[in-house]
Amino acid sequence: MTTLIDKQAVQDYVGFEPAPTEWLTISQERINQFADCTLDQQFIHVDPERAKETPFGSTIAHGFLSLSLLSHFAEQYSVIIKGFYMGINSGFDKVRFLAPVKVNSRIRAKAKILSITETKPGSFRVSTEVTLEIEGEEKPALVAEWISIQMVA
Repeated sequence: MTTLIDKQAVQDYVGFEPAPTEWLTISQERINQFADCTLDQQFIHVDPERAKETPFGSTIAHGFLSLSLLSHFAEQYSVIIKGFYMGINSGFDKVRFLAPVKVNSRIRAKAKILSITETKPGSFRVSTEVTLEIEGEEKPALVAEWISIQMVA
């Protein structure tokens, strides 16, 4: 659930951890579509029969597919400053892929706001640590420090 905050209260949200997002199932169809889009057709992603012979025992999602889904999850955990009219992806300070996401696994995101800084009037740099959990697994799929810019009127 998006949290709406006042400009004057941004520092009160440093360290804030919204509720985890809803679960999302990673189907073979989604993996195949990502493979087609990125031209990454490695068998571990798109050939279920060959993938059975690997240590994973099935196909796995591309790490970049998991990372790209953070945009989907962000709508559920974001802290939005009142007057927001545009968001800009500024990149990542850190990304680590820690565990594979096997086909038909369910994933969700947990977030923690690391910092919110007004870099110039109406422009706020938001640093968020995002952990992508795999249902039933101890180790997360990835941990990333995502930087975004919120333009606020």
